[in-house]
Amino acid sequence: MAQIIATVATLLLLLASVLVVHFARREAAEIRRSTSDETQATREEARDLLSEAQRREERVAQREKEFSADHRTAQMYARSLDERAAVIARDEKRLHAERGEIDLLRERRLAEIGGLTPEEARAELMAQQVRKARDAASGELRRLERATKETADQRAREILVSSMQRQAARVASETSTTWIDLPSEEMKGRIIGREGRNIRAFESLTGVNVMVEEGVNAVQLSSFDVERREIAEVTLRDLIEDGRIQPQRVEAAYARAVADTEQRHLDAGLDAIDAAGVRGIPHEMVSVLGRLRLRSSYGQNVLAHLVESAQIAADIATSLGADVELARHAAFLHDIGKAFTHEREGTHAAIGAALAAEHGEPPTVVNAIAAHHDEVPQTTLEGVIVQVADAVSASRPGARREDVDGYLERMEGLERLVAEHEGVVKVLAMAAGREVRVVVEPETVDDEGTHELARTIAQHISRDFSFAGEIKVTVIRELRADAVAG
Repeated sequence: MAQIIATVATLLLLLASVLVVHFARREAAEIRRSTSDETQATREEARDLLSEAQRREERVAQREKEFSADHRTAQMYARSLDERAAVIARDEKRLHAERGEIDLLRERRLAEIGGLTPEEARAELMAQQVRKARDAASGELRRLERATKETADQRAREILVSSMQRQAARVASETSTTWIDLPSEEMKGRIIGREGRNIRAFESLTGVNVMVEEGVNAVQLSSFDVERREIAEVTLRDLIEDGRIQPQRVEAAYARAVADTEQRHLDAGLDAIDAAGVRGIPHEMVSVLGRLRLRSSYGQNVLAHLVESAQIAADIATSLGADVELARHAAFLHDIGKAFTHEREGTHAAIGAALAAEHGEPPTVVNAIAAHHDEVPQTTLEGVIVQVADAVSASRPGARREDVDGYLERMEGLERLVAEHEGVVKVLAMAAGREVRVVVEPETVDDEGTHELARTIAQHISRDFSFAGEIKVTVIRELRADAVAG
C-alpha cells in the first residue's frame, strides 16, 4: 500500500512538473509574441518619425531655396532703386541747369522786349512776383478776417443773448401821468372839496393837475415835471390814508412829502444797490443814485437801467473771465452823472467820472464811467464790458421809446453823415437805424476800396454819431454795362 502511494505521489509530482513546464513554455511564447509586436510597433513608429524628419528636411530645404530666391530678388530691386535714384539725381541736376538757362533766357528776352538791362528785367520780374504774393496774401488776409469776424460775432451773440435772457426787466413805461386808486367813490368828493377848494389848494401847492373822471375809481396826476408829480403822489396818498382832506392838511402833507424827499432818495438807492448786488458804494453816492429813480431816457427809468446794466455786465464778465465785481460796480455807476446834468456843465459821462473820483472810486471805475460813450479810450476790458452792457440794456426791445420826430431826425442825420464820403451815391438807413446800406459809384470806388470805405464809415459813425447798440454798414458796388444795337 505504501508502495502504491509512493508511486501515485511520484506520478503526481511528475504530472505537476510537466504542467509547470507546459505553462512556462506557453507564457514564454506569449512574451515572445508580445515582444515581437512591440518591436514591430516601435520599428513602424521609428520609420514614421524618420519619414516626418525627412519631410521636414525637405520643407526646410525648399524654404531655404525660396529665401535665396527672395534675397536675390531683393538685391535686384535694391540695385534697380539705386539706378533709378542715380537717374533721378542726374535728371534733377539737368533740370536745375535747364531752369537756370531758361531763367537767363527769359531775362534776356524781357530785356530785349522792354529795352531793359538784365538787372532791370530781374527787378521787374521780382516786383511782379511781389505783387502777386501781396495780392494772394491780401486775399488770404480778407478770408481770415471774415472767418475771425464771423467766429467773434457768433461768440459775442451767444454771450449777449445769454446775458439778456437772464434779465426780466420791464419795458419802457415812463409817462407824464400817474394814476392813484381810491378806496371808494366818496373819496373823490373829499379830494375835490366844497366848491373845489381842496383840489385847487392841492394843484396850486404842488403844481400838478388833478383829473377826476366819472366811472373810474381813481384820480390822475398830470405833470411833465416828474419830481413835482412824485411829491404830489406822496402827498395825495398821505391824505387818502388819513381820510381828512382840507387845505390846511394838504399843506401839512405836502410839507412832509417835501421833507421826506431825501429819505425816499436814500431808500430807492439802497433798494437798487441790493437789486444789482453791488458792494462798496460810498454812502454819499447812495442818495445821488436814488435821485435817478425820477429820471428817464426815452421812457426808460435811469435807475432801473443802472440795475439792469450791472446785471448784464456781470454776466458778460463771467463769460469772458473778466473781473465780475469790477464790471458790475462800474456798470451800476456809469450813468450817475445824469443826476446833475441840469446843475453842472459837461456830459453825464464826464460829470459821473468826476463824481466817482471825488468819492474815492478806483481809476478803473472812473475810466469805465468816462469812456462808456467813447469820450475817452477804455483802459480795461471791464470798461468795454460796461459800454456793451449799457448798449444792450438801452437797445433791447421795449427798453426805450422814441417820438416820430426824433426818430426821423436821427435817421436823416445818419444818412447825411454817411453821404459825406467820396464816391457815395445813395444812403439808406434801415432797421430803425441799426443798418446802413451805402451804394457807391463803381468808377470811383473799386472792389478793394469797398472794404476800406465800410471801415471808414463805421469809424466815422462811432466817432460823430450818438446811438445805442451797434450799426451795421454795408457798402454795395454794382457795375452795369449797357449797349444799344442800331
